[in-house]
Amino acid sequence: MVGLEYPVSLFLKGTPSRMIAWQSRLSAKIDQLSDSLIDFRRNLHRNPEVSGEEFQTSLTLYQLLGDMGLAVRMGPDGRGVLADLDTFEENGSPAIALRGDIDALPIHDCKDVAYCSQKEGVMHACGHDAHATVVLGAAQALQQMARSGELPWPIRARFIFQPAEEICTGARDMIKAGALEEVSAILATHMEPGLPFGKVGFRKGELTASCEEIQIKIHGSSGHGARPYEANDPIAAAAQLINTLYLALPRVTQTHEAVVASFGQIHGGASPNVIPETVELGGTLRTLLPQTRQDTIRHIHRIAEGIAMATQTEIEVKFELGTDAVRNDSNLIDLLKENCVEMLGMPSIYDIPRASMGGEDFAFYLDQVPGAMVRLGCASPGAENWPMLHSTRFDIDERVLALGANLLARSMVAAFEPGSRWHEQLLTPRTTSHHDSPPD
Repeated sequence: MVGLEYPVSLFLKGTPSRMIAWQSRLSAKIDQLSDSLIDFRRNLHRNPEVSGEEFQTSLTLYQLLGDMGLAVRMGPDGRGVLADLDTFEENGSPAIALRGDIDALPIHDCKDVAYCSQKEGVMHACGHDAHATVVLGAAQALQQMARSGELPWPIRARFIFQPAEEICTGARDMIKAGALEEVSAILATHMEPGLPFGKVGFRKGELTASCEEIQIKIHGSSGHGARPYEANDPIAAAAQLINTLYLALPRVTQTHEAVVASFGQIHGGASPNVIPETVELGGTLRTLLPQTRQDTIRHIHRIAEGIAMATQTEIEVKFELGTDAVRNDSNLIDLLKENCVEMLGMPSIYDIPRASMGGEDFAFYLDQVPGAMVRLGCASPGAENWPMLHSTRFDIDERVLALGANLLARSMVAAFEPGSRWHEQLLTPRTTSHHDSPPD
């Protein structure tokens, strides 16, 4: 929708005069890459692949990263890519990882732009094409500086291009494939159409909610629609259950705790004049705190048991965890914020007041190592009614690609500065991971 009309360096109005040589060189590298980053993102946008089918996207990244001279590995089943850059002369330093996701959504692209999706009913409506491009830009700039000897000190970086974020399986698959081996911290970005370009959202602690599927099956007895008294109607039970949950859950949850239960699927019956035998419901439960999650699950079971007794039906309730809450590490948020201020000045900082109730499988990496995700403003400044995430018209101000790549690359280099607080906090070799084993 919006191209890069000016180099990112022109937008760094708040940059302190003390900007040192490596930072200036890095910004210059990113500026030179800006047009190619836009081209790459637009190519991904034209050719989206839904979760589980990211084969061509992965192959394209694999070839491009390999041609750059990085050590490259393909993810499980030919989906996802891992790439490494290590400029240490001796082994021993852990790596810092940058993660970008690559899958698209089953949504029709309604934008009138040259790079509109060419796949019917598939679209990058959540910015994953941009997330991948941001990480690619950071990798390209860092690799160029490494080859030309312009890095101020050695670094060890891992670039993770992850499939299947939207169905919450990709992060776990990449972890099992070794994405976090010898990694001590991980960083990521997410597009934020609620903020204009030039603003970056930061939050310590919970950034997104845990999200899990609710699967409910209601067993009744079938009958004629004219004689409902001869049946145990599972549709009537489903209606009562949904209505009761929507009314009751807010009344049993402390007012300062966030809980969202929503149902998006109801399946039951084949004829308008036949009361069916069974009805199936599908929904999601989103919470921020583990105790709130446990309490809410208990309340849902209790309410279902009461409705089953009142309607003389059987109600099965199952929960399937999609992803835990993303909980940002305070030290890593400080690292990213400090580098953001050096790039853009204090006016760029937006302190996110409350966690989103959306889910993000970035949380699975955080079960293993400290990490942080920031939200990059991607709406054109002054634009009204900018399309939000998962909209059929979602798009970005493409200047955000270079900005995000610069922020991640700068933060990566800064973390490895010998003697810095970041080096001590993040890169002290560990004998064990954040947790002992990857998630099942």
